[in-house]
Amino acid sequence: MSLSRRQVAAAGIAAVPLALSVTRTAQAGGRRSRTLYIAGDSTAAQKYANAAPETGWGMALPFFLRQELLVANHAVNGRSSKSFVDEGRLEVILSAIRPGDFLLIQFGHNDEKAEDPSRYTEPWTTYQDHLRMYVEGARARGARPVFATSVERRKFDGGGNALPTHGEYPAAMRALAAEERVAVLDVQALSLALWQELGVEETKKYFNWTATEQDNTHFNPPGAIAVARLVAKELLRTRVLGPRDVRRLDERIPESWITWPQAAA
Repeated sequence: MSLSRRQVAAAGIAAVPLALSVTRTAQAGGRRSRTLYIAGDSTAAQKYANAAPETGWGMALPFFLRQELLVANHAVNGRSSKSFVDEGRLEVILSAIRPGDFLLIQFGHNDEKAEDPSRYTEPWTTYQDHLRMYVEGARARGARPVFATSVERRKFDGGGNALPTHGEYPAAMRALAAEERVAVLDVQALSLALWQELGVEETKKYFNWTATEQDNTHFNPPGAIAVARLVAKELLRTRVLGPRDVRRLDERIPESWITWPQAAA
């Protein structure tokens, strides 16, 4: 079922009522909290009770940030840099984002799907063209764009070596980041190294492996927390955020902090 831009806008606003309402309250008091908006796919997205224990890393990211920095997670299952724009979802973010805010952009998983013209982009042309829309849109509103290369899937060869799965998309994002002077969080390289460190069997504890499903793309709570920790470390390393914005990164985050709300009717 296709959605009109008005329906997408309404859904997008409904998805983040807390972040937006807190921001407005702070403005009314003479101060405005900054907000970090996430534009991305299912690996980052908010999951609901019917999907548990599947968990997007965007659900865990707020646990690593100070309360003064809000997170508005607009990532949605199945979206590419192209379909996110075509459905009006970037427009929803740009209608809310303000000077001093951040737009964290992670796409690639679904851009790779050459069999689906509604989502497919070519790494060195249309993928970069669409990413520029996010950069230009954020900057035009005084916000800071930030790239994040796609988190890696769980894939190993027969020798137990973790394998990259995203082709040239991470390299295309890094190249565009250098050209446009955009900070890039290299989550792809860091997650690949983490899966290699953990190994074939231990990584199953980080992905959505259940009695009925062996999912090597999406995370469970430990995996989402681990990837969110990588994202927070990169936000600090690249100086997108400062020490006052980020909590202690070695702090243990209990899995019980992850919750899956009921989806809106």
